[in-house]
Amino acid sequence: MAKISVLGCGWLGFPLAKALIAKGNSVNGSTTSENKLPILKDGGISPFLVTVESESVSENIVDFLAEREILIIDIPPKLRTVDPSSEKKAFVEKIKNLIPFIEKSTVKKVLFVSSTSVYGDDNGLVTEETIPNPDTESGKQLVLAEKLLQENQNFETTILRFAGLIGEDRHPVKFLAGKENLENPDAPVNLIHQNDCIDIIEAIINQSKWNEVFNAVAPYHPTREEYYIQKALEMNLTSPKFNSKKSNIQKVISSEKIENHLSYKFALESY
Repeated sequence: MAKISVLGCGWLGFPLAKALIAKGNSVNGSTTSENKLPILKDGGISPFLVTVESESVSENIVDFLAEREILIIDIPPKLRTVDPSSEKKAFVEKIKNLIPFIEKSTVKKVLFVSSTSVYGDDNGLVTEETIPNPDTESGKQLVLAEKLLQENQNFETTILRFAGLIGEDRHPVKFLAGKENLENPDAPVNLIHQNDCIDIIEAIINQSKWNEVFNAVAPYHPTREEYYIQKALEMNLTSPKFNSKKSNIQKVISSEKIENHLSYKFALESY
């Protein structure tokens, strides 16, 4: 049984924490919303109200990390809602503020949830050996945050870069349904289901795969047009319409390392 803290019990962190508990682990979970504390508690999670800001970290962080071996950081940059010019380093500063608390704690293993957006629109096959080339502010800050954690000698860090996240209650086709003249019809999709996300994190912990970088994406890459029209039909939504202009984005993110190093099999029926 491992003692784990999950920083950020949101769309992924909450079901992840519950899955870890179901496997016999002891889990502390954090939220920034007081209303969510009883929900975490009902899920068997030890709840903590923790805020990590670019200026400070709430005092609860000390108890949240106390006697824990593993910390899972799952807090998104959320930079689309702010003015990038005024808060260019906001997320990086949050991680900087968090690190001293990790150093002083019993945590020796950190799993940082990142994104394949760090690769920008690089073309061709993208692997963990591909040098990140982010073209969004959140992607740039994720790369800097990854580096801060990886270079720290007080704990071991594994970086887990998820592709586009989907789940029963979350699918991009819902936003594309009925829209017209959509771009990049022939660009490959790079997606991962919530269930695979959780199973991969459990595999990393169970197999002690630390000081690693993994790209987590299903080995299923139909074109955007093919995939989203099919999904719209399955969900009884109005099919999106794509323009006929060929895309210059042909990025396919490889899942080979995850499949080989973790002996992981994706649940392709989820896609």
